[in-house]
Amino acid sequence: MQTTVNTPAVVRGLRRQLLRSVCITALFMAPALITRIGGLHPSPVVALVTYGAAVVAASFVLAWAAEAAQIDVSGGLAIAVLALIAVLPEYAVDLYYAYISGQAPEYTQFAAANMTGSNRLLMGLGWPAVVLIALTVARKMSGRPTNLLTLEPSNRIELGFLLVAGVVAFVIPASGQIHLVLGMALLAWFGFYLFTISRGEAEEPDLVGTAAAIGMLPKHMRRSTVITMFVLAASVILLCAEPFANSLVSAGTQLGVDQFLLVQWLAPLASEAPEFIIAAIFAARGKGTAAIATLISSKVNQWTLLIGSLPIAHLAGGGGFSLVLDARQVEETLLTATQTMMGVALILALRFHRATAWALLALFVIQFPITSTHGRLILCGVYGVLAIAGLIVNRRHIIATIRAPFSRSATLQLTVP
Repeated sequence: MQTTVNTPAVVRGLRRQLLRSVCITALFMAPALITRIGGLHPSPVVALVTYGAAVVAASFVLAWAAEAAQIDVSGGLAIAVLALIAVLPEYAVDLYYAYISGQAPEYTQFAAANMTGSNRLLMGLGWPAVVLIALTVARKMSGRPTNLLTLEPSNRIELGFLLVAGVVAFVIPASGQIHLVLGMALLAWFGFYLFTISRGEAEEPDLVGTAAAIGMLPKHMRRSTVITMFVLAASVILLCAEPFANSLVSAGTQLGVDQFLLVQWLAPLASEAPEFIIAAIFAARGKGTAAIATLISSKVNQWTLLIGSLPIAHLAGGGGFSLVLDARQVEETLLTATQTMMGVALILALRFHRATAWALLALFVIQFPITSTHGRLILCGVYGVLAIAGLIVNRRHIIATIRAPFSRSATLQLTVP
């Protein structure tokens, strides 16, 4: 663990890095705060860049604070709560769209776009990128070709939760809506996930970069620094979420870009950048299994908590008991659901092959030039065929994966990174 390395030169270097990181993030957050508090109204594109930069900077601050806080927080449940705090930027934007859709139904498309985009970005880009980096590093370290990343037996618990949630989520495209009842069921499943991982044994965090610099501080200073960073970053995100979300829509109109696509990809990319970078750093340091396990856990989070929260926000905003989706949103949700099932099915044996990573990445890239309903349905079919093939090949592991969330013995093996 890096926080145990305390030579004077290392300490000075880490503290310089902490100061440098704080200054850089403050530089990106300051214009947005001045604009927001000062009541200024820049053009949509300028607002998009200004508030987007602040959200990304605040996301990094939250990620650093959440990592460093693990030194003083024990237990899987506490760590899971910290992980929830770290995804606040993404949830703030999506829940804002769902809330506004209660009064303005046209915003339903943006809530659906942000949800599907964040999920497909995580599995289609995040998963394969981390695995390919890890396999490249393993090849350099061993001096021989490596085409397989082996997961830990405890990772079957996350796959079990994701498999069940993935099957249940097909209710959304089948019914054309995200109903409050489904939302409550997904939230309950996520709550059970938190309960399950809270019984696992927590590891000491292996901190890198700025998080390691915070971890080197004396206890009282470290704790006050972490709390200050949480409060500051959360305040910036809450102040910037609304104008950032609105500027995405307005900038799309001004630039002549499809608003749906802009909300679907730009906002999730901005909010998930810190998570991707941290996972990539761990993969580059030879900790590929831990890196991909973290992203699998994030997928469970998004496919349960995020989706489950949308109808509640919609109802709180004055809407009905469900978000009613149009044909395009149904197609996007079906595409996301089939991608999820493919990803899970192909790694049920706890082996992430290089070919699986390239397949996920290739299909993620292929979707962008596809603009027709026919094309999206064909892509859904490809995902579906690969998912069925994966289930057939890994059929011996299906029952064990479904049982894993309920198995006490599996939970005892769980180590929370």
